[in-house]
Formats: sequence, structure tokens, C-alpha cells
Amino acid sequence: MSAYIAEEFDDDEADILRRYFTNLDQPVFALVNLPEVVKGALFARYSRSAKSLRRLFLDEFVGDLDIEGDVTIDATVGLERAEELYTRVFFEYGDDSVAQLGGVHLACEQASNLLTKVLEWGRLMSYLEQSTRYIAYDSRLGGRFRYFRPPAVLKSELGTRYVAEMDRMFSAYSELIPTMTEFYREQTPKSPSDSDFIYRQAIKAKALDSIRGMLPAASISNLGIYGTGQAYEALLLRMRAHPLPEARSYADLMLIELRKVIPSFLRRVDIEDRGVATSRYMETNHNAVAELAAGIFGEADAEPAPMVRLLDFDPDGEAKVVAAALYPHTPLPEDQILRRVHAMGVEERLSILKAYAGDRENRRHRPGRALERPFYRFDILADYGAFRDLQRHRMMTVDWQRLCPEHGFELPEAVEAAGYADTFVEGMDRSADLHDTLLEAFPEEASYAVALAYKLRFVMDMNARQAMHMLELRTSPQGHPAYRVVCQEMHRLISEEAGHHALAEMMRFVDHSAEQPLERLDAERRAEAKRLGQSG
Repeated sequence: MSAYIAEEFDDDEADILRRYFTNLDQPVFALVNLPEVVKGALFARYSRSAKSLRRLFLDEFVGDLDIEGDVTIDATVGLERAEELYTRVFFEYGDDSVAQLGGVHLACEQASNLLTKVLEWGRLMSYLEQSTRYIAYDSRLGGRFRYFRPPAVLKSELGTRYVAEMDRMFSAYSELIPTMTEFYREQTPKSPSDSDFIYRQAIKAKALDSIRGMLPAASISNLGIYGTGQAYEALLLRMRAHPLPEARSYADLMLIELRKVIPSFLRRVDIEDRGVATSRYMETNHNAVAELAAGIFGEADAEPAPMVRLLDFDPDGEAKVVAAALYPHTPLPEDQILRRVHAMGVEERLSILKAYAGDRENRRHRPGRALERPFYRFDILADYGAFRDLQRHRMMTVDWQRLCPEHGFELPEAVEAAGYADTFVEGMDRSADLHDTLLEAFPEEASYAVALAYKLRFVMDMNARQAMHMLELRTSPQGHPAYRVVCQEMHRLISEEAGHHALAEMMRFVDHSAEQPLERLDAERRAEAKRLGQSG
């Protein structure tokens, strides 16, 4: 692990924190002895704050809690008896479902943007990650810019170069924050009807959006996770097999803290013939396929490709949705229903699909599981910043390639319009040069140097119901332009290339409008109205 910058607390603060956090001086810690609603609210606030979770708790939550009765709290009470029961049910008899019933809120701080994607791999967990839209990365932590410093690199002859180039990238980003803020103020003056607060929030989000691509993947983030014992076990087994040293080191920290809360659920992780054997299996297979791929493709160059390509889909998808919609309402086998659907005319099919979709008043009104029948597989080449947001839709299949500068980068139009394209491009060149310098000696750590504006190739495989959720959410006007354009193109391909016009029409809240001057302004207006107790 890179050197962790521990936060200092006075005696009174430490006395309070010890009741609710499993440690006060490590980047990974679990939350205990708090109501579930408090833990959820704390994590929700966490994603939009530059503060550590413990500091956020002290500053904004303790005052609303009655902590007088918590003085003698001991999180280990009852643990021995619970462990005995769990060992008998789970470890001896293999009833894995028991491990789905115990969960933990875990804070993971000062994790690189490469590590956060490893942490967010699992489907059956909940995550909230610090936002680059609401938090400026110009502030320092312990006197240093907020990026991960891989120990092996720092100990090498490239350590000084790594720190120097990273500092320059962060300095360039920091210098453009006030510049782009002023640029957007001039572009979109404040409306008399908007408060200073919501205008500042919208301007800040727009300015930070425009230059987030200058940040390297080494940028550190705070991440809140909630998961069951079973989900954490799966995550730790993957992390212990991961080629990135940071992931393996972080797995050790997580295991220590999780065992303070759900020790028995994680008993198998480091047993030689259980978890260790599983992690070794994962690592061996990863290395074997990587070696074969290198032998097959060698130094082959990537062919030109569009931003989004529809690789595969079910041509009969709409008919299958009609059959699946009718299935629960008849006693007939599905193949018989499907034959009847194939005999229908277009209008009859459409009438069934319209009835199934109903009158959707908002994007949260989604039809049922019949839409899970057809599938779409997309190959996408988009900047890493957009990938970070789309990857969070983990119920679908998402997989990605190694982050590198090979595919070029996206230059934001606003940065060019403001007259700072040269500064942006200089940062991209510095990022690519540092990556290439690190690559031979540190092939995994080299990706830390790659700026978020560089493009990454990734695949997304989803059914139509998942597509409806993601495309409607990620094309909303307040979304980031980088992922809005990706999702708009995916929707077009579903309609025009797959020919699923009716299914695309069901996704009525997909927004194909152009980029808005201040995407967050309407959302901030609604939030302020709620705060003031207004309607609308």
C-alpha cells in the first residue's frame, strides 16, 4: 500500500469514534453500533463530500444522535456464541446461504481509481463513490496532491519522475478550475430567479466536469460499500488473485476489518485448501489466457471502430417479449405461445406491447421481466471518465481492457472554446509519456499515469429491461456529456440496427437532446425546492 495519511482526532472525538468505527488510523474500517438508516445516510453524504467518513460523522451526524447510552458499547458481545453456531451451520455443512444474512457497511478510503473498479466488480453489493463532479481535486491531503503512490515505483529509479509528473498533472488541473468556472459564468449568467447557492453548485459541476479528464487514474477516492458476508468473501478472493499490487494489499486491510464484525463469514478466505486455492485458481487462469492472447495477437494494431458498436442481438427479440408478457396469464407452454405470436399481425403485437408498457409517467415506472428476454451486446470505446459511470450498472455483464493511451483522448469542446486546449493536450502528452516510461518495469502500475480523458474499450451485455434503466437514467439532461452520447447511440442502435422499434419506443424517457448549458441547474432547482418545502 501507498503511505496512508491518517487523520488526527482529539481525545473527545476519538472517544466517540471508537464506539462506531472498527479503527481510527487505517484506510479501511467498518461501521458498527449505528442504525441502518444512519449508515445509509452517512454513505450517501460521503459521495459528495471531500471529508473522510469519520470526520463527516463527527461534523454532521453526531449532533443528531443520542450517544449517551453508547458509552459501554462493545461490538464483541455475543460474538463467541454466534461464531459457534455459524461454524456448525456454515463451515462444517457448507450452507453458504447463511452468509447472505449478515452484512457490513465498509468504508474504503484513499483508493486509486483503478482500485475502485476492482472493488465495484461484484453485482450483489451496493457502492457509493466520491464524485469528481462535486469534489475538486485541487485540495491536498497531508500536504500532497491526492493520488496513489505505488510503493514499488517509489522505491525504484522512476519514483522521482512519477511524483514530479503526477504533481504537474494535478497542478494543471488545479489552475484550470477557476478559469473554467469563470468561463461558464460568462457563458450562462445567473437567472434572477435562482439562488446564489444553486447557481454556484451548477457552475462548479460544469467546470469540474469539463476538466476531470485531466486527472490521472491514480487519483484517490473514498468509497462506501455495503454487502453480505458471502459477497465480501467473493470480492476478497478476487482481489487476492488480482495482478494489481494495490488490490492485493487492500484485500488484506479489508479482511482485518471485516473479521472484527463478521469473522466466521470470512473464515475460509485464507485457508490453504479453501480460499487460497480458489484465488490461486483465478490467478493461474488469468495468466494462462493473457499469455495465449499475447501469442495470438502479438503487436497487432486495433482496427478503426465507432464509439459504440452493436455486436450481437436477438432478431426475434420483440416477438419473444410479447410471448413472455402473455406467459403468466395462460396455462400454455411458452413455445406454443410463441408460435401464436409469430402468427400475429404487427398491430396485434404492438397492442400487447403497449398494454405491457402501460402509461409510464416517469422512468421509474418500468415494465416487468418480459423485457429480460432479448439481449444486446455492445463494444464501446469511450473515455475512462464515462466508463467509470457506466461500469456502475453491474447487474449487466461489463468487462474491460487494460487502461492505456493507445486509443487517444477526448478534448472537451468547452476547454477548447475557453482557449486552454494547449494546456489540456500538454497534460495528455505528459500522461502518455509517463505511462510508456513505466510500462516495461511496471506493467500494472503504468495505468495509474493514464488520464481519465483517454479512451478505454469495454463491452456491455444487457437485456432490454437493463437497457431501459441505464439508457433512460444516463441520457437525462443533468448527466455528463461523455456518457450521455454513448447511451444515446446505444438507444439508436437498438431501434435502427437491431430493428427493435417497439422496444426502443418503450424507452420513452431516453433523452436525445443536445448538451445543456448547465446540466445540473434544473436538478439543483428541484433539490432546493424540496429543502424549502415547496412543490414542483
